[in-house]
Amino acid sequence: MDVADPGWASKQLIEAAQAGDRESITAVVHGAHSHVRRFADHLCASPQDAEDAAQEALIILYRKIGSLRATGALASWMFRIVRNECLRRARLLFDHYDEADTGLATSAEDEVIRRLEAELVAQAIRELPDVQRRVLIMRDVLGYPGRRVAETLGLSNAAMKSQLHRARSRVRLSLDGKTDATGGPPDPGATSA
Repeated sequence: MDVADPGWASKQLIEAAQAGDRESITAVVHGAHSHVRRFADHLCASPQDAEDAAQEALIILYRKIGSLRATGALASWMFRIVRNECLRRARLLFDHYDEADTGLATSAEDEVIRRLEAELVAQAIRELPDVQRRVLIMRDVLGYPGRRVAETLGLSNAAMKSQLHRARSRVRLSLDGKTDATGGPPDPGATSA
């Protein structure tokens, strides 16, 4: 999303939108859609989440473009909104599965440990290459059938299985490096020998 591209978001157009000109706001929002959607496709777990995140970002753009301080910051501002929306949706999904798994009340300490572990898993997933991340989330988190994951991502079934195996292995290795011998998060007070 290049704001120097006069085709959709020239400096003058952005400034007019910031000043409240409705036609300019509409032009900026319309021009931003394909760029925002493409970015969301790379970050979100599913095409539906990507479309929802892109729409949310465009709504925020429409409502708050007047608060944008620098016209050159439009692209980074929009991408930050999309990234945050994709992460919010992923967290809601993880929280939903966590609530379904734990019907018992936990202590405050157990809750802190659970959140630390969830953050470690989320970080390990964020570090995966794009295709592996999307395959893992669609297959293991969203529970889509393997054939549907392969079709959605344009992969053969064998390639999808290979990417899923690699993703699981990388997450496991990443978590093994970030946990102690008991399987929990490392003790921040512990010293290495």
